[in-house]
Amino acid sequence: MTNYVPSTDQLVVEVFVRDIERTRKFYTELGFTVHSEKEGFLEVTWEGHKLYFDEQPDQVEIPDRPQANVRVMVPDVDRYWARCQQIGARVIKPIADREYSLRDFTVADPAGFGVRFGTRI
Repeated sequence: MTNYVPSTDQLVVEVFVRDIERTRKFYTELGFTVHSEKEGFLEVTWEGHKLYFDEQPDQVEIPDRPQANVRVMVPDVDRYWARCQQIGARVIKPIADREYSLRDFTVADPAGFGVRFGTRI
């Protein structure tokens, strides 16, 4: 079967956020690359995979715990743990070796969406 679009464009998560500037700062500090930005909309990438943010300042409530997260696989998760500590990211699940063969952790972005970094054990 031929792909209709490239696989990195097929499933893209769009997150509604209150503050697009704060969101951009958070994700670029984590190592994401800004791919495009226009008023109220931000597209960041990680190794070609896209994540969209749509600013909705009057409609977004920040949850106590994320209802979803995006997992980013990295070769050295402890380095990203240190980076998240440096920027003061809100920890949802601290770093640990898990029974599912990953060492990982989850933090919340400024809108309360989860970002989970992991490394295979």
